[in-house]
Amino acid sequence: MARIINGLNKLKIIAFGPRPQDFLACNAPIKPLYDLGIEIMENSELDLYDIFLKAKGDPAVKSVVEDMAKELGKGNAYPDLLEKLAQYEVALTKFQQDHLGASEFGVFANKCWPAFESYFGFVPCYVNSRLASQGIPVACEVDIYGALSEYMATCATELPATLLDINNTVPPDMYEEARDQIGDYKNGDLFMGFHCGNTAASCLLDGAMKFQLIMNRLLEAGEEPDITRGTLEGRIRPGEITIFRLQSTADAKLRAYVAEGEVLDVDPKSFGSIGVFAIEQMGRFYRHVLIEKRFPHHTAVAFKHAGKALFSATKMLGVEDIGFNRPESMCYSGENPFG
Repeated sequence: MARIINGLNKLKIIAFGPRPQDFLACNAPIKPLYDLGIEIMENSELDLYDIFLKAKGDPAVKSVVEDMAKELGKGNAYPDLLEKLAQYEVALTKFQQDHLGASEFGVFANKCWPAFESYFGFVPCYVNSRLASQGIPVACEVDIYGALSEYMATCATELPATLLDINNTVPPDMYEEARDQIGDYKNGDLFMGFHCGNTAASCLLDGAMKFQLIMNRLLEAGEEPDITRGTLEGRIRPGEITIFRLQSTADAKLRAYVAEGEVLDVDPKSFGSIGVFAIEQMGRFYRHVLIEKRFPHHTAVAFKHAGKALFSATKMLGVEDIGFNRPESMCYSGENPFG
């Protein structure tokens, strides 16, 4: 808990790109972050492209390429792409080092599509995963509060965190097929945790570089992938997880949620960084906390049970509204007690 609080006191969130209108996750007021003492540095996509171009030929790029190839191993499907990706990683890490100012730690919330691919020539997901491995979360879609939540999860566990979409259910036929692995969980306790390919390699089973399927259809008409390459895809490792988010409301009030669960040893049968997640009473929690309180679809995932520390630290920050997955015997405010 002390590590979370101290870490926030020394944090700078660096954002690149405008916060998209279509993503509520990226449009929450940032005043509450300043009130917590967190510094925010917002930059344009042109700034991001500029530092990327200036990193070309940097001596550090070669060593990053070598490290990427070693990490990917047999999953290095696009070795010709590594130099560009390494150039992007060097640009971000150098920018962070040069612009921390009075802060000690920095995280990113970056625009990643759709214009990004046309100019940079790749998707940034694999680089985002690598920075997460170094304790520097990079939130997708300029999700500033997502980056903050990932960082708090990292502080709580001293492990890489990730940011996943939480709005995909598990089909009934998959549930029935995997009953032996699912155990006593009900289908309503399960969901698919998914994102394009931003999860650290250490948190995946057989992670491999691939291309972003949705973007490929939109930007390349489903043809041979080029500018949509660069995801790190694979099943998320089975084991303990905690989902967490600290978020501002439209009227600049902080609220949060936290719930502990696990990733099951079940094939999700889909693409991206993805896994089948189980949290007791997830269906009720999703309805009465995430939807009713208007939380966005991104959740930070800690790869360890860390609910106690995250709840206590969030409470210490002065956040009064902290949701959690209540047992069946404990009603949510406004929930019909008769079912």
